[in-house]
Amino acid sequence: MEYELIRKIAEGGMGMVYEARQIGIDDFRKVVAIKVIREEFSAIDEFRANFIGEARLVADLIHTNIVQTYHLGTVDGQYFMVMEYVNGINTEEFINRHMETNQLIPVELAVFIVSRIARGLAYAHNKRDMYGRPLGIVHRDVGPKNIMLAYEGDVKLTDFGIAKALDLMYNEEGEVIAGKDEYLSPEQARKEITDERADIFPCGIVLAELLLGYNIFEGELPEQTRHKIQYLDLPDFTRMREGIDEKLNDILHRCLARPREERYQTASELLTALEVYLYSDGYGPTNEKLAVYLKDLYSDKGGSASTRWFTGRA
Repeated sequence: MEYELIRKIAEGGMGMVYEARQIGIDDFRKVVAIKVIREEFSAIDEFRANFIGEARLVADLIHTNIVQTYHLGTVDGQYFMVMEYVNGINTEEFINRHMETNQLIPVELAVFIVSRIARGLAYAHNKRDMYGRPLGIVHRDVGPKNIMLAYEGDVKLTDFGIAKALDLMYNEEGEVIAGKDEYLSPEQARKEITDERADIFPCGIVLAELLLGYNIFEGELPEQTRHKIQYLDLPDFTRMREGIDEKLNDILHRCLARPREERYQTASELLTALEVYLYSDGYGPTNEKLAVYLKDLYSDKGGSASTRWFTGRA
């Protein structure tokens, strides 16, 4: 199988992601994404093992709310991963676009995006291996950069590079902090052993950021951010933006509970709460409505998105 790199679409500390074209026989063409580990890291056993481990872990995660991985390969000692190409933007770019155009993300649309991530997490958390053993997957890096919004309206979680799972643990908890400081759970910030509830807390952070336009825990320095994640008094979100009602405030507070026993205990439980909030009146956002909203937001006619489909709740 041959691949033609088209353009770089993302870059991180350990690797890069390209839009590429998969080329097969009889003029077969398919647009894919290729994640490449940097050449200098390919030679380091720990980084190479982590990259291979990610590919092995996500190979069988086939779900509409998770970016799918198709193939792991190597060229001249440089490892690469072939993944589903998402024609869209990440959620950080989505939030920034609203700040640039001086508008807030509609409340129900923000809830919808996080509900789809909860749906993908519920699938990953419950995944079993071929012998029926729970894999015990914890993503540990849920954040806006790792949430893709396709222009067709799909919401997809990506980058399981620091996920932990059964027989896959390269970052030893208790010794290092795995994850981005702004989206850690309190137990991650304390270097404690995590379980699936560690992915619920950043869902709350992302939801609050979508609603407010900024991360309430982010400090000037990483240690300040980690301190806020553990100790900042949670605000009454109903006072911070019109359209956030008591029900949504309760959901946010339960996601952001510091004792993990007080959080939603599973992503499925969070998903149910979000969907009851969205659809209890029989109407709510859909992939198709998100697609129309994105088209409006990124149109060349001023960049202002209509909110007529997402009116919020009284």
